[in-house]
Amino acid sequence: MMLKTVKTENGLVRGLPAADPRITSFKGIPFAAPPVGGLRWKAPQPAKNWEGVRDCYAFAPISMQSIPGLNQENIYTREWNVDPTIPMEEDCLYLNVWTPAKSADEKLPVFVWFFGGAFQFGNTAEMEFDGERLARRGIVVVTVNYRLNVFGFLNHPQLTAENPEAPGNFGSLDQQYGLLWTRRNIAAFGGDPENITIGGQSAGGASVMTQLNCPANAPHIKKAIVMSGIFSNPFQEKRLTDLKEAEKWGEEFFRFLGVSTLEEARALPAEYIRDKNDAFGHYWGIVADGTFQKQYFWDGVYEGAQLDVPLMLGFTDNEFFMEPSAQSMGELEQEAQKVFGSQADTYLKLIGMGVPEGMEEMERLEAMKKNAAVCSIELAIRILAHKRKEFGKNAPAFVYEFGPEIPGWDQPGAFHSSDLWFFFETLAKCWRPFTGKHYDLARQMCNYWAQFIKTGDPNGPDVDGVMQENWKPFTEEEPGMMQFYEMPSFKARPAGELMTFLMEEMGK
Repeated sequence: MMLKTVKTENGLVRGLPAADPRITSFKGIPFAAPPVGGLRWKAPQPAKNWEGVRDCYAFAPISMQSIPGLNQENIYTREWNVDPTIPMEEDCLYLNVWTPAKSADEKLPVFVWFFGGAFQFGNTAEMEFDGERLARRGIVVVTVNYRLNVFGFLNHPQLTAENPEAPGNFGSLDQQYGLLWTRRNIAAFGGDPENITIGGQSAGGASVMTQLNCPANAPHIKKAIVMSGIFSNPFQEKRLTDLKEAEKWGEEFFRFLGVSTLEEARALPAEYIRDKNDAFGHYWGIVADGTFQKQYFWDGVYEGAQLDVPLMLGFTDNEFFMEPSAQSMGELEQEAQKVFGSQADTYLKLIGMGVPEGMEEMERLEAMKKNAAVCSIELAIRILAHKRKEFGKNAPAFVYEFGPEIPGWDQPGAFHSSDLWFFFETLAKCWRPFTGKHYDLARQMCNYWAQFIKTGDPNGPDVDGVMQENWKPFTEEEPGMMQFYEMPSFKARPAGELMTFLMEEMGK
């Protein structure tokens, strides 16, 4: 008999059999009070109790955001943000659970997932995030919704004055609240509250790093997965803002809304704020608020403040390459001087290796910029490994690179987020004409994920009992990565001269 009705702290919830009836899914469980009215732009508050049994059969409405599915030129609209009519409400603090448990005393490992979308878009109902395949492997899967864009990350002097302990980062606080709800309630779903792994991709990966940057989370997180979620690009101006600067953006947005007080702003319809936010065009994100985030998570890495837990990190081979932006050789020299100072000549020499002196200037420039192209996520992972060693972090880090052929008329390569289909083993939900080799790779990638979630070590057998390729931890002395191409293959990945130079410059 599967676990169909569960008692949570707020009341009974009833789930439905997933496609595999051995898995029960509970969709749309409230984990916090609706953040509406006077609770708009406030830290999450406890959910109210309910009487009887609450049917948790369908995903709750998604967070307020730009209407998905409209821009057909966007690859993510083609891929999964396909439905412009998906329900959307400001009342959005719900989570979903997939469990294989037959009883509440099984103590299965737990995986808590935070979706990506640049902190502006995204939702737990996206088809690639179906937790069933992971649950089949003996894991209780939880996907947590959270507030986005201006609803989740507004700062304003009036907010800071109203609640200096939680002046912003409401979306991140929603994630933490969902994690804490999971810790308190997951045993009833057959999960082990002492064995929780958090994971996320893109902004979800940055969210994981943010949660690891909060010391109060130490008792709750045993392992973490960061997919394409950390970046280090010396050529990109930081778009991060401090609290005071973020407050100025909030004041500007209030003027754009035509209001001057929090009370007036909280009285506005959510749809009006959403549409005005679309027109305003500002990126709202995590701010070092001095409480939840005493410093931005990268600063936490450089200060050794990140929680020391086993990590799985990785990137796709067709995302976030960085290079100088110079449009002439003179600009290239100036840019190198600005970024690398006294080491500018060393950098120019490195990216000029193999480029003939006699080339036309623009051809030479393009050849040097091509030589300069480096994955900013790979650089960030290598710097993270260095900093972890520097501060005596002993938990292992397992690194992967994802680069199989991705089929489809758009020939996208292993684009940002394409590995989600594989780790969740949800290829059958995708429109792309995946074939047997893709399904084999996805099964193995999901196996590695499951083993890591269970034990902190991704190694273990395939479903036929044969051990999969051995995945060793990444260290500075032995920098190896699991390469997910045609099949899993662990390879040594020394940094190379340019990457080593950048690591040294950015790791100072």
